[in-house]
Amino acid sequence: MYIVVTGAAGLIGSNIVKALNDRGHKNIIAVDNLTRGDKFKNLVDCDIADYLDKEAFREKISSKFYDGKITAVFHQGACSDTMEQDGKYMMSNNYQYSLVLLDYCQENSVPFLYASSAAVYGKGTVFKEEREYENPLNVYGYSKFLFDQIVRQRMSDLKSQVAGFRYFNVYGPREGHKNRMASVAFHHFNQFHEHGKVKLFEGRDGYADGGQLRDFVSVEDVVKVNMWFFDHPEKSGIFNLGTGQSQPFNDIAIAVVNTSRELQSLPPLTKEEMITGGILEYIKFPEALIGKYQSFTQADITKLRSVGYSEPFLTVAEGVNRYIKNWLNNQ
Repeated sequence: MYIVVTGAAGLIGSNIVKALNDRGHKNIIAVDNLTRGDKFKNLVDCDIADYLDKEAFREKISSKFYDGKITAVFHQGACSDTMEQDGKYMMSNNYQYSLVLLDYCQENSVPFLYASSAAVYGKGTVFKEEREYENPLNVYGYSKFLFDQIVRQRMSDLKSQVAGFRYFNVYGPREGHKNRMASVAFHHFNQFHEHGKVKLFEGRDGYADGGQLRDFVSVEDVVKVNMWFFDHPEKSGIFNLGTGQSQPFNDIAIAVVNTSRELQSLPPLTKEEMITGGILEYIKFPEALIGKYQSFTQADITKLRSVGYSEPFLTVAEGVNRYIKNWLNNQ
């Protein structure tokens, strides 16, 4: 019997594979598109039973090759580029592919845990899993939004678990392949170690320099939530997956700089000291992002808590500290 992880070489997918390994699961089918071949590095320390390209996997389940052989599907595969303009590709890759997997899992009574996104909320200021607050700004957000609507329509007739997670700003180990779509923590770490400074956007939408607020959530917590639902197949629904507490981009930069200084046995600095010393630099807000940028996100995790998930979430200071130490130890 197999557990399937799509997007298995990506940030969240590879961390899920590793977590399953740590629980003793090695019969894992890793599904991904390795056109970007360097993503393989995320799976080097993982044990899997097989790797399949995403289209090859779709063909196999359509031919009923895996009927009766799959115990759960963690569907993390998607194009997550919020600047992607090819709507036909985005809808095929994110919406239609997800629909095929949902149909397969329902027909075969297989638990289906999938990645949604906080992008469904657009520029809203209320982040509750309710239709009235959902208004995506781009075709990526729309692809996730539309699939969530299908899940909602089917929720009362489910034959097996379906749990969707609206990920907020995820950061953590195994994201080096994402380039510009990598987390703010990743980019800040590289900026600081290459140039001795961190660059953030100047103020916009009423926020101070570096003061835009996001719900930054460690991939460690994302994986813990996925594993909890894996252990509770009776729980279904669409859930926000963030910490429930927004923090400014400045906090990410400060955590990156001070963790780096800690590892050099140097004392921490305040934000003001970093600005005065030229370590924090604010740059012009990009024209291309005006009107398409979420200046504030904060997950309402009431629904997640209500179904029984009670574990605390890492703060930015805690999560970034662990991330950087993990990164440097592995290098």
